[in-house]
Amino acid sequence: MKLEGVYVPNVTPFDGAGEIDWGALEGLIEFWLDAGVSGLVVNASTGEGPLLSREEKRATMEFVRGRVGGRWAVIAGTGAIGTRETIELTGDAKDLGADAALVTTPFFFKPAPSELVEHFVALDEAVDLPVILYNVPKFTGYTVAPDTVDEVSRRCGNLVGIKDSSGSPGAMAENIRLFGDRISVLSGAADMTLPTLALGGRGAILAVANFIPGICTGLYRAAAEGDLREAGRLQMAVSYVNKVLVREYPQVAAVKVALALKGHPAGVPRSPLKPLSDKGVEAVRGALLEMGLLEGA
Repeated sequence: MKLEGVYVPNVTPFDGAGEIDWGALEGLIEFWLDAGVSGLVVNASTGEGPLLSREEKRATMEFVRGRVGGRWAVIAGTGAIGTRETIELTGDAKDLGADAALVTTPFFFKPAPSELVEHFVALDEAVDLPVILYNVPKFTGYTVAPDTVDEVSRRCGNLVGIKDSSGSPGAMAENIRLFGDRISVLSGAADMTLPTLALGGRGAILAVANFIPGICTGLYRAAAEGDLREAGRLQMAVSYVNKVLVREYPQVAAVKVALALKGHPAGVPRSPLKPLSDKGVEAVRGALLEMGLLEGA
């Protein structure tokens, strides 16, 4: 599988009762795809994957796959605490037609590097589906060293990429140096999008692409065409939106508010996550108006 471009780790809209709002999700899918993204990543962290049951994960994967209809890539988030559950969820993704699985490294218990390698080897042997290793220390509590990913890439024929959300320029450079010629290195940190592309990475999977998919894809295209001035301008916009929606406010709630303000209802977060306060909503609105990302005064 060839991984390149910008992918949306799409939100999962919930209604006031905490149930999936399928109508809202259908409208959002068209918004994202019309912006020229390379694909969607369902049931990942921005999609509140850890708060979905196995049955709901299957349902969202089937729904998105049915709407996308093979026009774009559909990647399923299948990471779990344990190896057995990760294999089960990845098997579900394969059965439902996913193009790849985004696999968060195990969390709660911190695995040793050797245990982490064996976790991915076991998955590789059990399910024949392309895998993207997801390094996201803010959620797992630890980062995966580039040399550990290098070993996984050498032992697992299904590993096709890494989403690195560490935000470390040094780690990104080392990732690309060690294995960037064998698998796709993708940034999961918005601030690292242009640096990743400049170093030879293949693209990004960005939470802010839920709200500004066109700006994110424009950044990718400008970098690919060597227009560094335009790429730099767009990177500053992406970084500003990331500052507001990911760093200053609760990520899931803020992204959903931003989408709603733009006219794309995205529902509310699922408990225990809470919607933004009225004060938070107005702060987000003001910041996005200042950047010219919303219409109105």
